Amino acid sequence: QVQLRESGGGLVQAGGSLTLSCEASRSIRTIVNMGWYRQAAGKQRELVAHISYGGSTFYADSVKGRFTISRDNAKNTIYLQMNSLKAEDKAVYYCWAPWGGDNFWGQGTQVTVSS
Repeated sequence: QVQLRESGGGLVQAGGSLTLSCEASRSIRTIVNMGWYRQAAGKQRELVAHISYGGSTFYADSVKGRFTISRDNAKNTIYLQMNSLKAEDKAVYYCWAPWGGDNFWGQGTQVTVSS
């Protein structure tokens, strides 16, 4: 089992920045890949970014160049630095971690971007 707890969401003006954090209940040294997804109202959940244990990253085209995913294995935490936020980035952001053959999700954190 892996419990994930997100934090850092909130209200920000367009063009602003936010940093999301996701702390895991177990050592993330045993979790090869972790990531962030988001779900806007009335839409399906979509991938935002992934990061491997070794630090390799993958980004959705919509956030490439604006968002940065990182992980601190010593703190069992991954981060999502979001810059140049746009109205279309408004969504609930979820932390994801596959482990032991299952997928685990956080409870989500709301990001709202005002124009």
